Parts: sequence; structure tokens; C-alpha cells
Amino acid sequence: MKSWNRPGVPALPGASSAPRIWDTASAQLVTTKPSTASGASTASGGSIAGIYVCGITPYDATHIGHAATYLAYDTLIRLWLDAGFDVRYVQNTTDVDDPLLERATATGVDWQDLAAQQTDLFRADMEALAILPPDHYVAVTEMIEPTAEVVKALLDRDIAYYVEDDIYFDSDSAATQSPWTIGDESNYDRATMLALSAERGGDPQRVGKRDPLDPLLWRNGRAGEPSWQTVLGRGRPGWHIECSVIAETYLDLPITVQAGGSDLIFPHHEFSAGHAAAATGSQLARVYSHAGLVAYQGEKMSKSLGNLVFVSKLTAAGVDPRAIRLAILAQHYRRDWEWTDALLDEAQARLERWLGWAEHANDRVVRETALLAEVRALLGDDLNSAGAMAAIDASVAAGVGATVVDLDAIDALLGVRLH
Repeated sequence: MKSWNRPGVPALPGASSAPRIWDTASAQLVTTKPSTASGASTASGGSIAGIYVCGITPYDATHIGHAATYLAYDTLIRLWLDAGFDVRYVQNTTDVDDPLLERATATGVDWQDLAAQQTDLFRADMEALAILPPDHYVAVTEMIEPTAEVVKALLDRDIAYYVEDDIYFDSDSAATQSPWTIGDESNYDRATMLALSAERGGDPQRVGKRDPLDPLLWRNGRAGEPSWQTVLGRGRPGWHIECSVIAETYLDLPITVQAGGSDLIFPHHEFSAGHAAAATGSQLARVYSHAGLVAYQGEKMSKSLGNLVFVSKLTAAGVDPRAIRLAILAQHYRRDWEWTDALLDEAQARLERWLGWAEHANDRVVRETALLAEVRALLGDDLNSAGAMAAIDASVAAGVGATVVDLDAIDALLGVRLH
């Protein structure tokens, strides 16, 4: 599936160090860089920093919560590129899933048309926000047969089992046959996992499951629902197995970073890791990173509540996408925060100050500047974009003249073009 157009990223003098980010699984800051032991080799003999960021289910796209997640990992990728790493970025779109089908039914729109329209809108919003596109943008509907083949292999090894005509993952069996045990990635206790499973698409109450937490791998075809003929008969994949199969198809395991919003920690990332480990014998990722959730009007921004602020509506009203980007970057990527009109006003004022500062930039300086070094250091310390922006603000306020290198740094590392 096509991605979106890639923004230009200026080359900078010097280089970033490998950035540190928070790893949910180990609950500590870790350095993220390619591993020569497990990274795929490039033509130049180096290795690849691989990242998989879970994509949208294409309805109600693109709200600020979506944008905040993809902007967080856009920042990470920009730092990797500035450090001289080769990067392979993969993202999916869950273009067949129960919530999408329910929305299509409720609105009287064909589910495929709804998915296509919302995916196009998402692409346009990502391009407007200057977010780097994935190298592989993969629809779940493109991976039905490969996913079915992985599920069949798990069945053959008794790591999967039938409940009526549906197929479930056997967590206990996987733990004995792979380098994964439930809870390894999320660090949640069982009571928390049971509650989150019920809340986030699981079915812990279903009779016949070996463990209430075991997730669905394959949904047998049902009348009135989309399904595909595969080695398993007619049906469609479960949620978690889709991402694990896409990741292992397009990236070398273990990937450098598995990323997404913090609402994906359990069950989605936990079981994506379990499925990949059971299928391949390898851990899915070396680092599990999660962005905070965005609230609006006092409640978490969510499709179910309908309290969504859409990127496309802001830009249609004349808001500069760079201001939206600055408003999001003013928050730390892994904390929860609330979108307000005041935040956007502050971002628009900041953009105006920076644009005025950039007007008379010195184009004779070509070396690494003190501001570039400071921005690199701050971003490299757990993606501290708010700190990096404060450093730029301080230079502007102090009357320190801009250089073209400084402007290129803001473009390359923060994705905000000022000249």
C-alpha cells in the first residue's frame, strides 16, 4: 500500500548520539541503536534500526492523539537519521476490524470505502504535519494469507487451539516453547490484565478458553462479515497476530523499537510479542516504547466518547500545521496531557517569534553551533522536545542571531521548516 510523500530532511554538521528512550518492559531508560548481532546488514555494511509503530484503525482519523503518537516516533527516527543510522520504519493500518465494521454499519457506508477514505485522510494529515512516512505501510487486508499460515503453524505445534470454530493463542504453551511469558512486556499483574483485556477488545469471559487471557488468533467466517478463503478455511485474523506477522515479514527480529500509544501496552503489544516469539523463537523487540494519551475537555480523547480534535479540521480552519506540531512537541511524549485552545495559541505565538528570528539568519556559518549541540543533547535524552524548544526560545529571547545551521537543525530534528 502506498505511503505518503516524504518531507526533506536537511543534513547537519556533526551527528547526534544514539538516543535514549524509556523501555516499558524493563522500566528504565535505554540507548536505542542498531545491533550488529541482529540488525539486517545494509549495502554499506552497517545495520538497520528497525521500528514498528502500530497504525490506525481507519475511522475518525486523524485526531490529536494519533498525531502525538506518530510525532513522538518521528522525532526518534529523525535522531537516528542524524546519528547516521540506516532506518527501516514499518506501520500497519487495521483496515478490517470489529470497530471499523460497526462504524460502517452505523453510518451506512461500505466498510472498504470507509477504510479507504479515512486512510487517505490520515496520509494527508501526516504529510501536512511533515511526519516521515514508513518505508512499508501495510494494510492488514494485504496480509490475510500469510497470517493464516502462521496461525496454522501455531495450531500444528499446539500453541493454538479451537474454541468452537475460532482459534485462540495458548499463552501457557507459548511460554514453554518460546522466549516469552505473559507479562514480560507490560509488567502488569493478572488482575490488571484481566480488566484491560475486557476493556480493550479481549473476551476473558468466553467459555472454552484454556486461559481467560488467551487472545483470538483467527475469527471463523460469519454471515454478513468480511472473510477470506485461506489454509484455515474462511475467516479473518485477530488483532495482535496481524501486527506480529507484518513486523516479522518486513523487519529483522528482534526489532530495535516496538512503539505505539500507552493504551496498546496490554493486550496488544503483550500478545504481539507473544505471537512473534512463538512463531519465530525470537523476541519481537529490544525496546517497547509508549506515548502518553491525550485528553480533551477533561476526558481522554477517544472515539467512544467522541471528544476528538481533528488535524484536518484545524488545518481547514487556517491553522498552520507547524503550529500543531509545536503544540504537541511542547509536551513530553510519554506523559498524558490535555489539548486546549491555549496550547495552540501558545504554539502559534512561538512559531511567529521563530519565523521573525529566522528572517535574518547568518548563512556563512556551516559548523555545528552551540544551539544545535544543545538541541541534539536534549532530544537524545528521552526525546525531550519541550526542553529543546525552550533552548531555542532562550536564544530568540536573548537576541542571539540565527544561523542557517540552526534553522536546518530545527527542520531536521523538530520537523519545523522556518526558511
